[in-house]
Amino acid sequence: QVQLVESGGGSVQAGGSLRLACAASRLWTCMGWFRQAPGKEREGVGTVDTDGTTTYANSVKGRFTISKDNAQNTLYLQMNSLKPEDTAMYYCAANTGWCATDIAGTGPNPAIFGYWGQGTQVTVSS
Repeated sequence: QVQLVESGGGSVQAGGSLRLACAASRLWTCMGWFRQAPGKEREGVGTVDTDGTTTYANSVKGRFTISKDNAQNTLYLQMNSLKPEDTAMYYCAANTGWCATDIAGTGPNPAIFGYWGQGTQVTVSS
């Protein structure tokens, strides 16, 4: 049974930082972070694959960092320089296949991720 449990969300002022964690029953080949704001579609934030290679959507590149602890089966999302437009429910997800390259920086496609956590809310105030 695949379990993904996010934590670390909260409220922060613009310019602040948060670190999200995703405790997993196991880390799959491709792990991703996604977010969904009210009234908007779910969008990809970034991915990390087995060898630690990461991809990021242009909207978060340079501000967010994805990492993982293989021994603890935990995925992290370090978010710095937060903006009000980063306000959303954040989800971690797992894909049994390889992470796709993302040269354009459009973010991972949520449709190819089969396992999802319940989400953690991030609210950034101006």
